Amino acid sequence: MSKNPYQTLGVHRNATSKEIKSAYRELVKQHHPDAGGDETRIIAINAAWEILGDPHRRQEYDYKISTTHALEQEAQARGVRNAYASAAAQKAQGKAAAADDALTKWLKEVYTPIDRLLGQVISPFSAKLQDLSADPYDDELMEAFCKYLEQSQKKLAKIEQIYRSVATPITAREFSLNLYHCLSQVQDAFNEIERYTMGYVDNYLHDGREMLKEAKKKRARLSKERLRLKIT
Repeated sequence: MSKNPYQTLGVHRNATSKEIKSAYRELVKQHHPDAGGDETRIIAINAAWEILGDPHRRQEYDYKISTTHALEQEAQARGVRNAYASAAAQKAQGKAAAADDALTKWLKEVYTPIDRLLGQVISPFSAKLQDLSADPYDDELMEAFCKYLEQSQKKLAKIEQIYRSVATPITAREFSLNLYHCLSQVQDAFNEIERYTMGYVDNYLHDGREMLKEAKKKRARLSKERLRLKIT
């Protein structure tokens, strides 16, 4: 049985959370012991779900696998350099150019559109909440606020799709991980705020606001870190 959780659930590395959840549920139906399935298989399926069903654990797994693969590639490159110094020098130059191209592509196709969408989600929050605070129990005000939350959740889903659309270049691994943590905090914040709209429990609103404030700071730090990413 493969220990790769993606292979276990039969999904691609860039599968969305919805696709992973759907695959997991289908496999549980097929292989649960109560339905005549194999207990060993269901244990493997549940273990894979524990990793891929948790955004943080999935990101850590993806980062570990990518880093291991990168280290293996680098080890192979060192062996080539030891045997063929001249050819290795040329290859190193090619890799540097490829790394620059990869970083440029990732910044253009992933970070830039994600940062723009994050701004569209985070920036209007204070004004939207202020409108609602005039009378949280007014149906029209609450409907407008919930519409903003719904639109924001759609943008967050789009952000997740963009984030997984292009492999993160090695030179941006740490930056990408920090970006993912920011995304996760925004998602958690909006989940708490939505819970507030369903029951008017102030603790949910307070927690969501604090999470969003911290995410806003992280986004600002990311903007500064972006300037330190080197393109040779």
